[in-house]
Amino acid sequence: MTRIPHETPGEANPLQALTLDRLRCRTSMKWRTYPADVLPLWVAEMDVPLAEPVVAAVTQALALGDTGYPAGTAYAEALALFAAKRWAWDGLAVERTAIVPDVMLGVVEMLKLVTGPGDPVVVNPPVYPPFFQFVAHMDRRIAEAPLGADGRLDLAVLEDAYRRAVFGGGRAAHLLCSPHNPTGTVHTARELAAVAALARRYGVRVVVDEIHAPLTAPGGDFVPWLAVPGAENGLSLMSASKGWNLAGLKAALAVAGPEAAADLALLPEEVSHGPSHVGVLAHTAALLEGTGWLDALLAGLDDNRRLLTALLAEHLPGVRYRPGDATYLAWLDCRALGLGDDPAAVFLERGRVALSCGLDFGTGGAGHVRLNIATSPEILTEGVRRMTAALR
Repeated sequence: MTRIPHETPGEANPLQALTLDRLRCRTSMKWRTYPADVLPLWVAEMDVPLAEPVVAAVTQALALGDTGYPAGTAYAEALALFAAKRWAWDGLAVERTAIVPDVMLGVVEMLKLVTGPGDPVVVNPPVYPPFFQFVAHMDRRIAEAPLGADGRLDLAVLEDAYRRAVFGGGRAAHLLCSPHNPTGTVHTARELAAVAALARRYGVRVVVDEIHAPLTAPGGDFVPWLAVPGAENGLSLMSASKGWNLAGLKAALAVAGPEAAADLALLPEEVSHGPSHVGVLAHTAALLEGTGWLDALLAGLDDNRRLLTALLAEHLPGVRYRPGDATYLAWLDCRALGLGDDPAAVFLERGRVALSCGLDFGTGGAGHVRLNIATSPEILTEGVRRMTAALR
């Protein structure tokens, strides 16, 4: 099938639709964690209005009182259509999917299928902090295979981690973030194939968080894990949550490769009770009818990457920033500023701007911050101004 990764945006940039005063009316985590004088550029919420098809789907459900339990495969069918058009991937088999409450709870359930208590789970820090928290909470142990200095997977380090993880004959898994959070790295087909080959060689099962896949930048080339040769026994978690700002409308899909279908069939039936039915309707509408909105967003994010690059070069030249090819997250190396291991604390105290602390992302996070660029150019500019003021 012909791959149509991005279309020419026919809608206005949603990142320019809302004023700061309007955003401060929100009651979600981003806007209620810190005092009102703090500019929040931290947690993964976007400063956008919802796509109209999503609003319509939710409004219709509420008008009908259609707020019961989720049913059917419409979400999986919509994701399969989106994947075929966006990534030229026809291998998303609806019969090998399961609805789960959200991606991280889905990760927990997938890891329960392929590992047991005390077994190791390999991760690639610096990486999304809940990877550490959820794995520890489910009584598995973290095995680190840090990214290379270039922010990409280090295959030699990964192989060593695999070797140590399976030593003694236990079961092991690799929890892969693709695209990677916080760096925005999009793993190449060659890199993913190499990971699949290593996982086969050492008997490591790969579970992949692909929640940021719809946020691949124009010109980027996202490769679904289950499309990679050798990854047929993999398990993936996908969702419209990040791409369309639907974190409060809980729903995600677990997708199994053909050799993992029997594993997925063991998923407890009660897991399917956790997602929101209204969430499923919203995510389905986003995937089917919200691609024009998504493409306008992606164009706006690309503009913001260029803006952030220019702002840092002018005002904070000591900060190193390598724009990623996906996500709306910027991973900033602030070590040259002399602010210690936790520059986010300094920016918050002195500049009244909230960024994510790099230490929370594990090895490689010291001296770094994560900044959310999914906001207006004006707010992004103000954020950098506050960071600069914190150094005076």
